[in-house]
Amino acid sequence: MDATPIQSVLFVCMGNICRSPTAEGYFRHHLAQSPLADVIEVDSAGTHSYHIGDPPDRRSMATLARRGVDISGLRARKVSREDFRRFDLVLAMDEVNLQALRALDPGDGGDLQLMLRYGARFEQYREVPDPYYGGQEGFELVCDLLDEATRGLLEHIAASRG
Repeated sequence: MDATPIQSVLFVCMGNICRSPTAEGYFRHHLAQSPLADVIEVDSAGTHSYHIGDPPDRRSMATLARRGVDISGLRARKVSREDFRRFDLVLAMDEVNLQALRALDPGDGGDLQLMLRYGARFEQYREVPDPYYGGQEGFELVCDLLDEATRGLLEHIAASRG
């Protein structure tokens, strides 16, 4: 990553109803408590158009609400080519979506990475698992992973700004 300060972050999963809105919600929550609250632009998107316009999965919303984070106002959208120019950092939840992003990337924009590179506490995970077809424990795990990783991301951004 170059020395240019990160001004904008996009979180990406497949449908933009579970993992990426959870990451956006946690990052906004942590960002609101930092001096960078009015400096960093944040959004989320999906690599597929399955759920465009839909709110986050009700299980994601409920799990986050119990943890004090509200994502009920978010709506799913599909990542666009413009997003690569608009966002300094584009964070995929897993390798499949990272590869999809690389295929879409016009090559003139932000840095593409996996989200969990910022989550040091859960070293056994490289990717955020998709909880959609599983039980509540999957949503709890996703919240644990993304709470940690978004805190780490915010620390990274703050440190890079000096």
